[in-house]
Amino acid sequence: MSFPLLTATAALPAIGAIATAAVPAARRTAAKWLALVVSLATLVLAGIVFARFEPGGDRYQLTESHAWIKDFGVRYELGVDGIGVALLALTALLIPFVILAGWHDADPLETNSSRWRPTQGFFALILMVEAMVILSFVATDVFLFYILFEAMLIPMYFLIGGFGDRAHSGSDENAAAQRSYAAVKFLLYNLAGGLIMLAAVIGLYVVAGSFSLSEIAEARANGSLDMATSTERWLFLGFFFAFAVKAPLWPLHTWLPNAMGEATTPVAVLITAVVDKVGTFAMLRFCLQLFPEASKWATPVIIVLALVSIVYGALLAVGQRDIKRLIAYASISHFGFIVLGIFAMTSQGQSGATLYMVNHGISTAALMLVAGFLITRRGSRLIADYGGVQKVAPVLAGTFLIGGLATLSLPGLAPFVSEFLVLVGTFSAYPVAGIIATVGIVLAALYVLVLYQRTMTGPVREGIGSMPDLKVRELAVALPLIALLIFLGVFPKPLTEVVNPAVQHTMHDVQKKDPQPEVEAAK
Repeated sequence: MSFPLLTATAALPAIGAIATAAVPAARRTAAKWLALVVSLATLVLAGIVFARFEPGGDRYQLTESHAWIKDFGVRYELGVDGIGVALLALTALLIPFVILAGWHDADPLETNSSRWRPTQGFFALILMVEAMVILSFVATDVFLFYILFEAMLIPMYFLIGGFGDRAHSGSDENAAAQRSYAAVKFLLYNLAGGLIMLAAVIGLYVVAGSFSLSEIAEARANGSLDMATSTERWLFLGFFFAFAVKAPLWPLHTWLPNAMGEATTPVAVLITAVVDKVGTFAMLRFCLQLFPEASKWATPVIIVLALVSIVYGALLAVGQRDIKRLIAYASISHFGFIVLGIFAMTSQGQSGATLYMVNHGISTAALMLVAGFLITRRGSRLIADYGGVQKVAPVLAGTFLIGGLATLSLPGLAPFVSEFLVLVGTFSAYPVAGIIATVGIVLAALYVLVLYQRTMTGPVREGIGSMPDLKVRELAVALPLIALLIFLGVFPKPLTEVVNPAVQHTMHDVQKKDPQPEVEAAK
């Protein structure tokens, strides 16, 4: 029996979470270091998974399959494809930076204060989220995926509601109320989506007699599974609704700005750069693979929703006065691009959407974490409280600028490649949608450059003059992310050669081929 590498990669942070939570209360620093070491060890295992994955090999590799609930046909089945392995690597890469950036976010507010913030719990919850997200990217049993899809809401709820942003402009009571509201809204939205998905999961089992992706695909291929058109469409809608909430796609997006605004900055990164990717990933793995005809049927409406997300999110980002909420609305716009690329159903669009998930995770982490360092120094999230930062903290301003330029997809930085592929793939199939989507690019340039101009340039405002530049720990967070943005912007091949074969499998599932360009015959 081969070594269960996928299980080990997910089990390590789960075991680390338990160990971190068990560290004695007075040993906060030991808990932090334990969490960091566990996250780095998980990154090593994820690197081994990425290295062992063969792009030209089987669709699902490093597979594991064990009986779990025999009476209901539920199995513990794992397998990783090119899309899953890219997102698994992204998750494992970002968690050490999240832990480093949040090094002091759960420390006691005052020495020997009764208002204790459980440091051990904070880092244990982060590791538990990592374990669940990694396992969700490799689960090939629909019921197992559903359990993980719902279970990750629990640690995220406590991270949002129990460890809020200390830069809240109101009173402590108001801050606590806002945190509670954001956490409950996050939970209710995602639980509602999950309950609808549960009904669809049960319906799928009634129709297919299995939860296994491989068994359902085999049944479709040999003709033994003949799903009625109306049944397939209802089941698709149940799955898609849950994934659209998680994504988040307009009009199911309203929980995200509240959650990101009230959470600590590292937790905000965890939400949008890691957890939300499960939603868009699941659209590719489950919606398109299980319900190909229904996916094509729903495509026109979903493309409209994606376009609204792109333009609406960007417009709201332009008008924001809060730095973190601006980045949250920008993420809504970016997720619109991802969904657009998925349902354009071209190889360029889906490759671009997968790359967009990875590159958005890196660029948003870079911008949000540096913004968090800025907010911690000033104690305010309001853009109006800043000005002239580049004169007193040039390294902070420089890293903030590169993160912002990546967010607006500047050529030479990683997000440009993915956004370009999404637009090319969309335009070849839906020219009008491709044209409308470019509005998001123009608006992105507007909100990023205006944000930089108002916070970093101009005269030094009161309270900014004594602001320190980035410290060693903060540089250890920002510089590797920026280096990765530049590397993948210049040389995206390590990702494209892994992702493209998986995209071809998905294109085969939905029986779509890339549109051929029309060439006029020579006269």
